[in-house]
Amino acid sequence: KETLDMYGPEVLKPGTFAASALLARRMVERGVRAVQILHRGWDQHGNLPRDITSQCYDTDQPIGALLADLKRRGLLDSTLVVWGGEFGRTVYSQGTLTKENYGRDHHPRNFCMWLAGGGIKGGMTYGETDDFSYNVIAKPCHINDLNATLLHCLGIDHERFSFKFQGLDQRLTGVEPQRVIQEILVGPT
Repeated sequence: KETLDMYGPEVLKPGTFAASALLARRMVERGVRAVQILHRGWDQHGNLPRDITSQCYDTDQPIGALLADLKRRGLLDSTLVVWGGEFGRTVYSQGTLTKENYGRDHHPRNFCMWLAGGGIKGGMTYGETDDFSYNVIAKPCHINDLNATLLHCLGIDHERFSFKFQGLDQRLTGVEPQRVIQEILVGPT
């Protein structure tokens, strides 16, 4: 009961984020190597005030519970948790621009993700935007750098890891120079 309460009131409803978070912990506990939890879209071009409140309600308690549950079971240090999407959101409004109904556009220049466990240093931020949250001004991180770092945390050499695509060996980190972001990792690597 204590564990179920940690994940929130929707934990017993199949298909909810809370139920998925608990299932993810159970899968990790049983040795499943990769688990992905999805949540409905965050693509709020309109209805941001209503939708963001609802989505935060759906995810806040369950994701906090997942991290706490992994930690108390001794699994967090060996489990890499990645939270993010495919792009950021602009800080300026889009849509009908009423108090009840407005949104945010796609932001290709910067976005945030958070990482926990699995060799990641906690309690820090990496990178910085200008005062308008529009352009990166310090510590830029290309997606290939992020992929190299995640692969490193999983014990995979990103320069040797490849897959076949259109008859060629391709790398998840591309052919341009990329680096593992050492500043966000725990201890020497």
